[in-house]
Amino acid sequence: MSTLPEARVGDPIRHEALIVFPLFTPATESVDYLLADEAIAAGSVTVEEVSEGGSVPNLLVTNKGDLRVLFLEGEELRGAKQNRVLNTSVLIAAHGKTPIPVSCVEQGRWRYRSRHFEPSGSVSSSKLRKHLKESVAMSLKAGRGHVSDQGQVWREVGRQMAAFSAPSETAAMADTYDSRRDLLAEFQKQLAYVEGATGMAVAVGGKVVALDLFDKPSTCQKVWGRLLTGVAMDALESDQAAPAVDRGDVERLLASLRGHAWAPAPPVGEGQEFRYDESETHGSALVFGTAVLHGSVVVAS
Repeated sequence: MSTLPEARVGDPIRHEALIVFPLFTPATESVDYLLADEAIAAGSVTVEEVSEGGSVPNLLVTNKGDLRVLFLEGEELRGAKQNRVLNTSVLIAAHGKTPIPVSCVEQGRWRYRSRHFEPSGSVSSSKLRKHLKESVAMSLKAGRGHVSDQGQVWREVGRQMAAFSAPSETAAMADTYDSRRDLLAEFQKQLAYVEGATGMAVAVGGKVVALDLFDKPSTCQKVWGRLLTGVAMDALESDQAAPAVDRGDVERLLASLRGHAWAPAPPVGEGQEFRYDESETHGSALVFGTAVLHGSVVVAS
């Protein structure tokens, strides 16, 4: 893959300070997989600490099923010794066991709450995903793998918590999200999935801040609502009087992304990984065969 696939930008939908542009891409190679939450619910996948003592930047995924399983960058897993978010998107092989790179988003707990992790239904804000992408890109260039700047992650979790005056005994990002549960549900209701979309571009505060593309509409439909949780948190912090973003802004970003080559990076699981780093724009893409399972871009806001 030298760049992202071509995408048509649909009509925007808006709720308060959040503008969502559905994205449509041509049909591509079919890849069979389950999403992580589906596999965990089915009991075919477990996510746990890598050992009894645990390791903050790594978790262990065991896939006992016959299908590959896709974990998405930025999605939160709750439980075990502390809540984590995925540093990058990972495709786990059928009947495979793979360590995955994560960041802690619950600084004040290091004790077992459960043996296994459960999906939270939440995805990190574009601000946190920007820190993840930027620091992981630097780590990969230094040959250290998909390691994030954990201190920077904790600072962003704390900054967001303070912005919302959210109480938390363990400094958990989950508590900040839970404090705005009703508002997040309203964003999901007002910004429902657009039929046929394979991705979304999101603008907050007069600027496009995030873009996610998937290989097929069915995946996009399943993750649409959880992607909205993170950017809705951004929007709740934003000035609602900010100027609107139009389709041309998204088209220019896509043209810029397609105008540059994406550099290969070592993948964590199956498939190939590619990275894009240009000024304040950071992207990654997980590719299997000719299908871009998850391409994502964040722009500093």
